Amino acid sequence: MNSFRRNLTIDVRRLRLLREFKSRSTIVATARALHLTPSAISQQISALSRDLGVPLLRPHGRGVRLTPQAELLLQHASLVDAQLERARADLAAMESGAIARVVVGAFATVVSGVVAAALTHLQEDHPGIRMLIEEIEAPECFTRLDQGDLDLLITVDYRAGPHRGDARYHRTELLDDPLWVVLPRRHRLARKDAIDLADLAHERWNVGASQGPCLEAALTACAASGFNPNVDHRMNDWSALVRLVAAGCGVALVPQLALDPSQLRDVAVRPVMGSSRPSRHIYAAVRSGTERSPGIAAVLAALVMAASERAAAMKSGPVARGKRKSK
Repeated sequence: MNSFRRNLTIDVRRLRLLREFKSRSTIVATARALHLTPSAISQQISALSRDLGVPLLRPHGRGVRLTPQAELLLQHASLVDAQLERARADLAAMESGAIARVVVGAFATVVSGVVAAALTHLQEDHPGIRMLIEEIEAPECFTRLDQGDLDLLITVDYRAGPHRGDARYHRTELLDDPLWVVLPRRHRLARKDAIDLADLAHERWNVGASQGPCLEAALTACAASGFNPNVDHRMNDWSALVRLVAAGCGVALVPQLALDPSQLRDVAVRPVMGSSRPSRHIYAAVRSGTERSPGIAAVLAALVMAASERAAAMKSGPVARGKRKSK
């Protein structure tokens, strides 16, 4: 490999491709995520390596791994991306900011629970700003945000997600969505005011279908209570999952935002016993620097307002008909 070149031009798209490889670990997985062929990925990384004059990949088993030079380059790439986004936001701020188009990616329950109310606030306060919503979940939402397909995403904390100090993203906290135990009405524990998850260790369970944050939250809560749940049914439709519980087909942990009031008459909904109750933490993320864009700043403000209102309404728990009536 040639020595490092002092006069060079770096294609930032290749830097983003290299970063995607780091998160995906293989050429094939990177190609699938970016809708390219594996050979195109290899060619782009090779071209970047030639431009820089340093090796970026090295053999590792049957695949390849990033070199120390590539790891160092990616640290700088995050700062470059953030500065480019700040420049773009500053240019946008020179305009009036009265008209904007913001593409938001979010999962279904937060759309109905928070985003819809934020849309109302936005229409009242900034009628010229359009918020376009696309249903999407982690980890795909971060790839789409990095590529610029999304301007803003709403997701939850999970182990494989970005850490809070990640320089690539500006993060805005929204609310905590507690998980509730959902039981069949005639279940032996349905008359209790709160449920110790350990008492459900031998039950059949219903959980999310995909290996995503919501499934992780339920499995983590069970593991903290000392057991791995015996799973019968897996699905991402919370409404269908609650119907299974109502039919006597196991128990579940369901986020409060996903509890449909019309279904609560058919099941028993109880909090998890203890002071540390499981929940999913919901936040909004944008590419670092874009939070200064007038349109995105207005959308974030509307989301914060809607989330605050929703959090206040959630303090009383699910609606009364989902709770055991006092005698």
